[in-house]
Amino acid sequence: MINGKRIAVVMPAYNAAKTLEQTVRELPDVVDIKILVDDSSKDETARISRLLGVQTYVHDANYGYGRNQQTCYREALAAGADIVVMVHPDYQYTPALVTAMASMVSSGIYDMVLASRILGGGSLKGGMPLYKYVANRALTAFQNLFLGVKLSEYHTGYRAFSRELLQTLPLLENSDDFVFDNQMIAQAVAFNFSIGEISCPTKYFKEASSINFRRSVTYGLGVLATTFSFFGHKLGLHHAARYDATGRKVTQQYYVEAAQEL
Repeated sequence: MINGKRIAVVMPAYNAAKTLEQTVRELPDVVDIKILVDDSSKDETARISRLLGVQTYVHDANYGYGRNQQTCYREALAAGADIVVMVHPDYQYTPALVTAMASMVSSGIYDMVLASRILGGGSLKGGMPLYKYVANRALTAFQNLFLGVKLSEYHTGYRAFSRELLQTLPLLENSDDFVFDNQMIAQAVAFNFSIGEISCPTKYFKEASSINFRRSVTYGLGVLATTFSFFGHKLGLHHAARYDATGRKVTQQYYVEAAQEL
């Protein structure tokens, strides 16, 4: 807990058995709620998560990274979290920054905090492939221009959010795939939420999840589509439910499901 606010860490997982324990063991004491959503892994991810005392939810099929996050946020909000930090259980990002990121949100200054691999200049030293670095810089410059903000990186998977942001954004309108992350930033900009950044080291190794070149290209095209959709909606050229306040939200979906079970 920080400033009287309950902190939840959510971990969207797929085949993270080899790195999960190390990730959970290094989470700071300020974390009140630990949640893992297993997207139908083929290994022992869910079993290890339960042994570690983490609230564990298992999808009945491999729905994708974006759908996994939707479940993560829904369950974190239902558990009473005021601040939610997404930590990948593959140990690519250090859990030690959870306190700093949550503190930035708890201050009331920021609604979203991104842990940037670009700030500090350590991304290449940490093993980021050169083609990913170049694409990262190019796509970031492109999006800064069209979204009208100035971020150092849009593509980190290490993020912190306020409860208000997660309740407001129409997250169920987003992709089930990796571009969900990028769409979420665009939504935060569209709804005028404040975004902060913190420098974060990263490391690439065998057990760390990383999409291959083909899926990276698909992701890049998705980023371009997200940007054009945002810009078109802003100019009134087309309507996108993703940027509309009436779009489907994780809180709405959760409570509908709960009511049906009663």
